[in-house]
Amino acid sequence: MDNTSFSDRLRKLTYPLLLPVARSLGRLGLTPNMLSLIGMAAYVVAALVLASGHPYACAALLVVFGPLDVLDGTLARDTGQDSDYGAFLDATLDRYEEFFIYAGLLYYMLSNLKEGPFSALLVISALSGSFFVSYTRAKAEALGFECSVGILTRFERIVLFILAIVTGWLDAFLAVIAILSFVTTFQRMAVVARQARKDGGE
Repeated sequence: MDNTSFSDRLRKLTYPLLLPVARSLGRLGLTPNMLSLIGMAAYVVAALVLASGHPYACAALLVVFGPLDVLDGTLARDTGQDSDYGAFLDATLDRYEEFFIYAGLLYYMLSNLKEGPFSALLVISALSGSFFVSYTRAKAEALGFECSVGILTRFERIVLFILAIVTGWLDAFLAVIAILSFVTTFQRMAVVARQARKDGGE
């Protein structure tokens, strides 16, 4: 059974295209950790732009700066700068990025669109589901399990988020993100359970 997620397969397929870009950024003096920090700063700006009532500008920022999530790892592997701390920093900043854009979305929906409690609940559910997906993989890999499977990983979540703010179908897309995030969490739990049984675990 292939336990590799779509985003991981896409990353491998696009690696030859991303490598020249990563090397160009490296020649500018940027390190992988700097790219991770720039990426988070871009998400903060995108969240503020969205909160101020400009969803299209937010979407444009996410499209432009979103690839930094992949380029930092690409540069790290190419230059031999990959490290446990770099992986930890990148994963931690990824969680902050999602928090900021969902916080920006919640403010935008409540203040600009005058949405009610149900929409707020959908935002919280989508964000919580996203965090559960990330946590299950981190915890599983810390215990020595392979756990990259999943129908909705970070890449797909960001794509759906962008579609939500561009189309204006916020509740619908947030519901999809929330539901599929929880499905992904259970997928990962099932995969780890099978591996644990195979290894003689409980």
